[in-house]
Amino acid sequence: MKNTPLLFTKFSIAALALLATTASTRAQYTPVQPSKATIGKTVAETQQWWPERKKAPQGAPNVVWILLDDIGFGAISSFGGLIQTPTLDSLAYNGLRYTNFHTTSICAPTRAALLTGRNHHSAHMGLFPENAVGTPGYDAQIPFEKATIAEILKENGYNTFALGKWHITPLADLTPAGPFNRWPTGRGFDHFFGFPSRGSTDQWHTEFWEDTRRIKDQQNGKHFNQVLADKAIEYVSEQKSAAPDKPFFLYLATGAGHAPHQVAKEWSDKYKGKFDAGWDAYREQALANQIRLGVVPKNTVLPPRNPGIKAWNTLSEPEKKLYARFMEVYAGFLSYTDHEIGRVVNHLKQIGQLDNTLIFVSVGDNGASKEGTFVGTVNNFDPEISDEEHLKKNLKEIDLIGTEFAKANYPLGWAAATNVPFRQWKTDANSEGGTRNPLIVFYPKGIKEKGAFRTQYSHVIDILPTTVELINAQIPQTINGYKQDAVEGTSLAYSINDAKATDRHTQQYYEILGTRSIYKDGWKAGTLHVKKQPFDQDKWELFNMNEDFNELHDLAASNPEKLKELRELFESEAVKYNIYPLKDGTPPYRWTIGV
Repeated sequence: MKNTPLLFTKFSIAALALLATTASTRAQYTPVQPSKATIGKTVAETQQWWPERKKAPQGAPNVVWILLDDIGFGAISSFGGLIQTPTLDSLAYNGLRYTNFHTTSICAPTRAALLTGRNHHSAHMGLFPENAVGTPGYDAQIPFEKATIAEILKENGYNTFALGKWHITPLADLTPAGPFNRWPTGRGFDHFFGFPSRGSTDQWHTEFWEDTRRIKDQQNGKHFNQVLADKAIEYVSEQKSAAPDKPFFLYLATGAGHAPHQVAKEWSDKYKGKFDAGWDAYREQALANQIRLGVVPKNTVLPPRNPGIKAWNTLSEPEKKLYARFMEVYAGFLSYTDHEIGRVVNHLKQIGQLDNTLIFVSVGDNGASKEGTFVGTVNNFDPEISDEEHLKKNLKEIDLIGTEFAKANYPLGWAAATNVPFRQWKTDANSEGGTRNPLIVFYPKGIKEKGAFRTQYSHVIDILPTTVELINAQIPQTINGYKQDAVEGTSLAYSINDAKATDRHTQQYYEILGTRSIYKDGWKAGTLHVKKQPFDQDKWELFNMNEDFNELHDLAASNPEKLKELRELFESEAVKYNIYPLKDGTPPYRWTIGV
């Protein structure tokens, strides 16, 4: 009898291994197939048959997608910024930097577009799940006919893991009772760990969910970034221990650098005094770095300050001290995030997987945040109070910035600075400052020209088809029983080893909260909608992006024919991709606060 538990254990392990292998290497939709077995009256007389298992090709690469949050084009060091990100820099210098890459200009729409390879309205995520309306472009019900990358890779024999911020499940479904088919685990991910609702989280006191269940606080004083990295390493380690040759897909979406900006003092203090010269000096230095590195053309000039941003030298000393501290915390937050990403990357190296891993890093889901007000935010004060009162409260609470006792977000001057060399910022879908983000592609066995730049026009919907092509995967015509709609992105694989390749993604619309634009063949028309203003009164601008990539010279008056052509194109795209009805949501700025 003493041996029975051991025999049972061995049988159980073997059975579980067989079940795990069979279930996880097949597609998600596995109807019963007609058996090809020859059935005898005994097992000895029977010729067995097993359905063919879905299995990735031998040596298929792992895939890692990393999506950062609320980071401008000119923030990180490998793109000329003054915030040190050695992990991202290492990936960039040993991979490729795409400098003409775009997002939707805001959070959930970018995530839906990224994960499906379809435009955000086409994926029914015209804005957020929290303010969904009952129309195809805005109901937050991502169609199953538009499979996610996880669903696609699962069909190709991959394990799939999602960690961090999700924010694309319909609000009514986010309960312990479900339904769960539009949670991460219902859209192709074997496991999920993070926060499925809302656009931000407290970094010290996070609401954790694993798969579809709320779990007890596991932080024990740890920062959210550390917990995410720990869990990512755990998922990968467990998977590789069970199936060393099976590839995985890891989607890591940090909460950084979205507010609240929270980080241990040891990280923010690394930047003590480094931003005392202010945001105007930052803009100049970052642009000089970008020109030196080759991120932007040598003749690039800075745009004027965004409306409402004061010149640094006109600020009082208390204002300068406060605003510098906000930026020290933000920079420390990003550097620490980079450190935790580095732990995941180093783990892949230690287990011998890094050289066979394709990594995409979208440095932001939109441009730098404009939610911090002109004077910054330490805690959530009454929005009706004046900036002067807000400033006084911030000064009293300066020592709380970055701690668990604050919901800090930096002032708009820093948002504009970290968006160098572009004007405007997050949600401004008419501008490069709202939509252009750094993209890093790392793939040791697929990239020949390490550390090079790519300038081909690209959009977040391109990452999915690029991934599929680079790893030689297939998108089935039917997934989970749903006939698939066409992917709307364009694979960038053609440009990976050809810097001079002609653009293939030549047309792209943008729309968020009524602000809209359209790009085609180097020309771009757009309008910044202001809340409560009739849409037909919106002023459209026109830019030749081949000659004026940071949009300094409006050609609308001198080339009305081109503007008309592009506005008509936007109208046709609006009908095609469910952009209407427009939402009247962009708040007006307080234009009277300085220049």
